[in-house]
Amino acid sequence: MNIIAFQAEDHEPTAAELAEIEYEWPLIAAELDLLNAEIACITLGESVSVLDRRRVRRAERRVLAVARDLADDNATRTGSERVAS
Repeated sequence: MNIIAFQAEDHEPTAAELAEIEYEWPLIAAELDLLNAEIACITLGESVSVLDRRRVRRAERRVLAVARDLADDNATRTGSERVAS
């Protein structure tokens, strides 16, 4: 039996990492909604209704819309940083 010593590091996220998580949170929330809708469809099996499928499609569209908005915003942020440099 091989025992590996575990060294706990007191590594807390930096302010920049927390800001990035906060910035990406709308996408994370949209992806969680999509995951929940997909799980509901999987657990229902063959008794999935039209409304359940619509919930999945709506969640997919929301993920795409939020991802697009973040990409546009990110392009704007990096574009303005390049101009300022």
